[in-house]
Amino acid sequence: MYYVGVDLGATNVRAVVGDGSATVLGSDSRGTPRGPSGIAVTEAVLGVVRGACADAGIDPSDVSAAGVGSIGPLDLAAGVIQGPANLPDTVERIPLVGPISQLLDTDEVYLHNDTIAGVIGERFHADRNPDDMVYLTISSGIGAGVAVDGNVLSGWDGNAGEVGHMTVDPHGFMTCGCGLDGHWEGYCSGNNIPEYARELHEEDPIETSLPVEDPDFSAVDVFEAAGEDTFADHVIEQVAHWNAMGIANVIHAYAPLVVSVGGAVALNNPDRVLDPVREKLADMVFINVPEIRLTALGDEVVVKGALASALTGGTGDRSRVENPP
Repeated sequence: MYYVGVDLGATNVRAVVGDGSATVLGSDSRGTPRGPSGIAVTEAVLGVVRGACADAGIDPSDVSAAGVGSIGPLDLAAGVIQGPANLPDTVERIPLVGPISQLLDTDEVYLHNDTIAGVIGERFHADRNPDDMVYLTISSGIGAGVAVDGNVLSGWDGNAGEVGHMTVDPHGFMTCGCGLDGHWEGYCSGNNIPEYARELHEEDPIETSLPVEDPDFSAVDVFEAAGEDTFADHVIEQVAHWNAMGIANVIHAYAPLVVSVGGAVALNNPDRVLDPVREKLADMVFINVPEIRLTALGDEVVVKGALASALTGGTGDRSRVENPP
């Protein structure tokens, strides 16, 4: 039997085909279209699923089930993304479950928020399958997948874990991609770090080598200048403050034993992102401070979680798989 996992992010979309032991047999990926409409994104998803099936040497109709880890917000009842925060406003509605079901000729298509797929992947592939943990992504957006007492939290509409939209700054210095002020994501996501740096520099225009006025100025520029540019160090210190505050809120809400962190910002800069958080948490958390670690699954955590969801009927429960990894 064959299974498909899909990771639909704001930057890239990828798909894998696996067998009954979650061994990946084929894969495909491409950039996520920025429009002109949601249908373009749907077509990209279908394209990488076809590509992964071709790479595995199978026909899409041979697939038994699929799992999808996607940017949100989701409408689970309709099987769509509705108004994604990190894509242009013209991309209002992205159909997923229906088109994938038609392509694969199966009703077993399980749609999750990408971070929920991430925590499914973390638990499925972990040595001990921890019952209480959080998977946190710091990438173009920020979100969390949460498992409490062995139950992966989804919410009635699939949008549990949108922690990037927690208000961490009541003064609302930064506006989030969703249009609201003061959200964690507005300060610390890969998309918003350069905007935050620009605002900080406008407030205090100290000398810097960072190309803050360049339209192509990015979070990569900030982290590459760390240790050599005083302003870059200041931006990273401020980002660490907001990250620690956000993670402390997550810890107080869910009491995890482990917070596993992924996403491009964290994966590419673990010392600059995670080390300062570890140092700050003891002074910010009054319950047990969990282990803060980088995901061992790298940038495949969501797609491998989506594949695990397909294998386990959307649950991530390894006991439902004959030969788990």
